[in-house]
Amino acid sequence: MNITQRSMQRAGLVLLLFSLLAGGLLATTHLVTRPIIEAGEREALLAQISQVLPKGIYDNDLLSAARPLSAAENTALNNDHPTHRYLATWQGKPSAVVMEATAPDGYAGRISLLIGILADGTVSGVRVLRHKETPGLGDYIQLGKAYISQGRRQTDWVRQLDSQPPQPVATWAVRKAGGKFDYMAGATISPRAVLKAVGAAQQYAITHRAALFRAE
Repeated sequence: MNITQRSMQRAGLVLLLFSLLAGGLLATTHLVTRPIIEAGEREALLAQISQVLPKGIYDNDLLSAARPLSAAENTALNNDHPTHRYLATWQGKPSAVVMEATAPDGYAGRISLLIGILADGTVSGVRVLRHKETPGLGDYIQLGKAYISQGRRQTDWVRQLDSQPPQPVATWAVRKAGGKFDYMAGATISPRAVLKAVGAAQQYAITHRAALFRAE
């Protein structure tokens, strides 16, 4: 073996050692950070769920009471991806469910919603998870966004949907369309889509109460 061959061999061994060390460091980093990331994701999900459920109506671990929605359930709720239902219980009795639904007809596309529904069919709360609505126009469906209604500045449009009892789907509409919900003039497509989806989800939960509120 000449000097050139030995040099190439040593260089190859050095590269191999560096690759092994780098791979080991990546694996170790993944093992160390994965529990932290998962804990953060869990806390974020619980924070979202807590926004659509009243305090004091459940005493169970909601994430442990999750079950995947079936393909038929997701289709009925217009979800195009796998989602879960979270069952809230109080002293062992079902008190509410939290599930994802989608408004497919937003101005800029699909609007993903998180909806809390009590055992009696009341919509306890709604939050927008994802959307692509126009900033400063249709995005007022998002919590914390401001909008103008009847010449006055308003905020938190979505809070109108809190504590809504069972009602005909037709009432889940803006006032302009014969419903009872506020809106911003010239920007009704986004709220119309959200209201339609929430009304449909409420009716679905009432009709399929036995399945949705059944403990697994």
